[in-house]
Parts: sequence; C-alpha cells; structure tokens
Amino acid sequence: MRKNILLIGGSHGIGFEIALKLYKDHNIFIASRTSENLGNLEVTHIPYDASKDEIDASVLPEKIDGFVYCPGSINLKPFKMLSPKAFEDDMQINFMFLVKIVHSLLPKLKNADQASLVFFSTVAVKVGMPFHTSIAAAKGAIEGFAKALAAEYAPQFRVNVIAPSLTDTPLAERLLANEKKKEMMDNRHPLKRVGQAEDIANIARFLLSEDSSWITGQVIGVDGGMSTLNVN
Repeated sequence: MRKNILLIGGSHGIGFEIALKLYKDHNIFIASRTSENLGNLEVTHIPYDASKDEIDASVLPEKIDGFVYCPGSINLKPFKMLSPKAFEDDMQINFMFLVKIVHSLLPKLKNADQASLVFFSTVAVKVGMPFHTSIAAAKGAIEGFAKALAAEYAPQFRVNVIAPSLTDTPLAERLLANEKKKEMMDNRHPLKRVGQAEDIANIARFLLSEDSSWITGQVIGVDGGMSTLNVN
C-alpha cells in the first residue's frame, strides 16, 4: 500500500537517504529550504524554513501516514563557552520546531489508519559526553516528548526515536574533515566506523513500515555499539 510520508528536511543527509529508499513505493513530500539533489526523485518538494515559515498544509494530502523530522544541530563546545542563547537556539531547531509542526499536522496524522512518527535524538543523551550539554539537552527533550506522545495517542499512531552516534553527513563534516579525524572517530566505536546515512535510513524505513507495527515509544540506538559496549 502506498503511503503518504512527509519528511521535514529531506534534501540532503539522512533525510535524503530516507527519501531514496521510499520514493518508489510511496508518495513522498519533502519540506526543506532547498530542493537540491531532488531533481531525479519523484517527490513533492515544499519550500520550508522551520525558523521562519508555517508549512503550507494545502499542498499536503488529507492523510499523512508517516512523518519524519530530520533537522538538527551539532554544537559541541565546553559548557562555559555556550551562552544561554546557544541553548535556546539548539532547543528551537531540534525540539520546538518539531512540536510546532506536529501540532499543526495532528488532523492529517489522525486520518491515517495508524500513522508512524520518527524523530532523531543522539547517543549523547544516554551516554554522558563532554561538550554535548546543549545538544544532549535538546535531544533529551525529544525523547521525553516522543514517549509521552506515543502514550497519549496509542493506538492511533506510533512514535519512535532513532538515536545515532556520529554519522557521515554534511552536518558532521567539520568533525570528519580529514583522514586523521575520521580514523579517530571510527575507533571510538566498537564497530570501528562512524555511521553512514544509509545505516540510519534503514531503521527509519523499518519504523515507517508495517514491519514495525508493534513498536512504539522506543528510543533505538543506531550507534555502532557506543551506547552499550565498552571494548576499549
């Protein structure tokens, strides 16, 4: 069955990889600032900047079966160098814009037989890491929100969270800027490599599918073993 799936931020990185895996079998709507990379995909692009715009719901179908919120930030600095404004900014892009758009889409999500919502956290919520105070706080808010939302709307829709470790995407390019940095980051993971966008997209595809129809309220670590294994 073809589903209507809305990706917020799907023109590059993990969101684009999810679109690649889904567009042939489903109706994909991508709301993002740019449409770069989307030229060869049969998707509907909606110009959208979460910091400025309300999404144009008129171009969306009355029923949304799947929803993925991809925008995020990687703001890794010592706490003493992070202003309260930096915390507010990270909370806005990672969490508050998510809340805002889910609220606006509720009627369309309710029209589905059982909509599946997929959000993104980080391994740094479960594992305390230096220099992650701001991003861990913002992503921790997502995890709490997702579980409460899943409880409130079960069985009407399912809500799950993917918590990756460092993944090779444009957002992380500064952390993987040369071979020495990449090797160091690879070796931090028990599986001895950083994630690829496809690793994360595979789990998102699963959570959007009927194969995961008995899964809700979960935070799924896709992190090369970092959150649970100590092999060093």
